[in-house]
Order: sequence, then C-alpha cells, then structure tokens
Amino acid sequence: MKIPRNISGMKLSKLLKRFGFEITRQTGSHMRLTTTIRGEFHITIPKHKSLKIGTLNNILSDIVNYLNIDKEQLLQELFG
Repeated sequence: MKIPRNISGMKLSKLLKRFGFEITRQTGSHMRLTTTIRGEFHITIPKHKSLKIGTLNNILSDIVNYLNIDKEQLLQELFG
C-alpha cells in the first residue's frame, strides 16, 4: 500500500488514536502526541493542511520502530 499524498496533520493525529496516541500539547503549528502502550513514547506532528511525503514517511517510520510492526501493516490499519 502506498503512503497517502494528501493527509493533514490533524487527520493523522485522529487516525493514530487507535494506537493509543493522544494530543498532549500544542506549540504553534506542531502537536505532540503521546502513547503509553509500550512505555511512554512521543511523536511531533505538524498541524499542516497537507503533510509532505517525507515528513509523513519519517513519522510513520518512528511509529513502526516503536510498535515493532511492519510498515505495510501500519499503513493498512491506518489508511486501509
């Protein structure tokens, strides 16, 4: 599955709720999401209308490493 090209930071934060992520703070145009499923983990997401593909790919890679799952599985669960 391909990474979507037109997803906003807010929509991504809502999709990540199924993995236990919650917005814990916002500074300017960046949101900090935190989960405690496997220890505390933070990720910062820009609150832009459309995330650049490289930025989105880096965010998803960090989440894949934290959750210890395959990237294809993450994409399927989020966008499938």
